[in-house]
Amino acid sequence: MSSVRRPMATVISLLAALVLAGCGVSAQPSSERPASGGDTSEAATFPLSVEHKYGTTEIPKEPKRVVTLGLSDQDAVLALGVKPVGAVDWFKERPYGLWPWTKDLWGADTPEIVGERDDFSFEKILNLHPDLILALYSGMTKDQYDELTKIAPTVGQPKDFADYGAPWQDMTRLAGEALGKPDEVEKLITDVDDRFAKVRADHPDWKGKTVAVVDPYQPGQYAVFQKTDPKAVFMTEMGFTVPDEINEAAGDNNAAEISTERADMIDQDLVLFLTADPAAEARVKADPVYQGLAAARENRAMFVPYAQPPIGAALSFNTVLSIPYALDEFVPLLDKS
Repeated sequence: MSSVRRPMATVISLLAALVLAGCGVSAQPSSERPASGGDTSEAATFPLSVEHKYGTTEIPKEPKRVVTLGLSDQDAVLALGVKPVGAVDWFKERPYGLWPWTKDLWGADTPEIVGERDDFSFEKILNLHPDLILALYSGMTKDQYDELTKIAPTVGQPKDFADYGAPWQDMTRLAGEALGKPDEVEKLITDVDDRFAKVRADHPDWKGKTVAVVDPYQPGQYAVFQKTDPKAVFMTEMGFTVPDEINEAAGDNNAAEISTERADMIDQDLVLFLTADPAAEARVKADPVYQGLAAARENRAMFVPYAQPPIGAALSFNTVLSIPYALDEFVPLLDKS
């Protein structure tokens, strides 16, 4: 896999350590989470065709056994009332394990783990007898796609976007099309868009302020996320702006990897540090270069955990299910900062 996601490797290993150490998540699901299924909207008529990065896929009948291969694809599927029979792992939490925005939706029907990130087990997928495979928030290659189509109808990444670069609305909409629930998915998307609109209306002072979303993933090194990364997208939908300098430095990657000597890049109106290591905040604050930034001197930096509570994870997923949880948990913190 390319370097697009390399900073997250440290996050994954650290979160694995947290889980193995028995650090559970006690936060409860948002009371305003989108409903899962039960919508009375008229479903699409099968067979239907869905366009994606690798062409057009015909889905002959309503899918009942869905395998999701994108890192967060299971959220949209769950929100539409379907429990995937197979999924991939990302944060080492098993996709049904820790996250409060999906745990109740899984219940006892936990999926088979068929891989991690873009390393899929074709044998495990085959043994699940899926009638639909989704790989939306993924880096699935054409060769992998060709092999998967021999197992079941497969829908790849949204077209016209870089891998991992499509907005959450496009990925959610593509899942809804494939499941034959276009009206229901539009309702879910609208509900979340309305929540963002309310946040912007309640916080007009956030409009246009610059933000740097940063993972201090190791001493002296920062990953600074560009505007298409889900965590940065979340911030921009609340009214903030990711500076062009950060976007240009990231290039085709989801983040610019910089050393502490280039910390001037993160000296913005708001610096949002997402941390997997509990010691990261003290380490960053002890850095003389960081101490010299205006954002540090004026207390314009926030340190938010990935897992305890899982606010950073919710921003990283940035899905129709995780966004309401993230808004409930994060906006009050930002109001206090």
